[in-house]
Amino acid sequence: MNYRRLGKSGLQVSELSFGSWLNFAKVGTNDSMEKCMKYAYENGVNFFDNAEGYVYGKSEELMGKILQKHKWTRDTYIVSSKVFFGTGGKLPNQTGLSRKHVTEACHAALKRLRVDYLDLYFCHRPDVNTPIEETVWIMNQLALQGKILYWGTSEWSAKQITEAHTIAKQLNLLAPSMEQPQYNLFHRDRFEKEYQKLYTDFGMGTTTWSPLASGLLTGKYIDDIPKNSRLGLKGLEWLRESVLGDKEKLEKVKKLSMLAKKLEIPMSRMSLAWCLKNKNVSTVIIGASKLEQLKENLKSIETTVLLTEEVMKEIERVLGNKPRMAGI
Repeated sequence: MNYRRLGKSGLQVSELSFGSWLNFAKVGTNDSMEKCMKYAYENGVNFFDNAEGYVYGKSEELMGKILQKHKWTRDTYIVSSKVFFGTGGKLPNQTGLSRKHVTEACHAALKRLRVDYLDLYFCHRPDVNTPIEETVWIMNQLALQGKILYWGTSEWSAKQITEAHTIAKQLNLLAPSMEQPQYNLFHRDRFEKEYQKLYTDFGMGTTTWSPLASGLLTGKYIDDIPKNSRLGLKGLEWLRESVLGDKEKLEKVKKLSMLAKKLEIPMSRMSLAWCLKNKNVSTVIIGASKLEQLKENLKSIETTVLLTEEVMKEIERVLGNKPRMAGI
């Protein structure tokens, strides 16, 4: 395993990290999740990503049980939570980024994960009903109380993140250290173009999600939806349509799979390695409901050397979606 700094911070995160969005308590069994998490840890993964909204808090509960069971020393792993969506409650103040909900959500996450503090705490989405100043202030307070170490955002616009940094500087408060955006071969504009000044101006780190576009970039959906696939699950019809509804993308996946065959690697490893080639990626969050999947995905680190300049150009020719920078 290789490690990268989380932006300009001193925190070192494994290049690949383990996430739990659709894996814990939904797709895989508790036993398979424990095996995956244990294998990831034993192979150098030090960041485990979670959120209050994942399976209404049950994902954090399961991760907390696993952490407690294995008794890994606290200085050997990084754990996160995210606040915004709540755990299913629909009453006022049970969601969002108000001082009240952020505080209560943090305390609840600590209890579910069975830890004394969160290494990373993300604002899972921007909250148009709460002033950014209020959110920056409470994140600073939680850090001063020792309940969180670093805070960040997820899927905020560059303008919103810049505003948070401006407020933090003006009020001498802790600014966001990282953003958690979607980033993969098909989803590039925000990460590569919109966020560019955030890397240079603020040294923002990134914990990127959906590197395989919910499985599309594994190549397994080229012909049909495999049995027991997450896209076949009841309740995920919206995700299935999002992933498989674009025929042009599916054609590009076929061409990318042929390129992966020429390199003699699975398409999933090529897709993950492509993400790792970007220097602004601090860590790529991977998810796996089966141990075999995880073992295969972890090999993508050694695959980056195969993505030579010529191979990267070939990938660009297939994709045809390289973001155009201003003035170019």
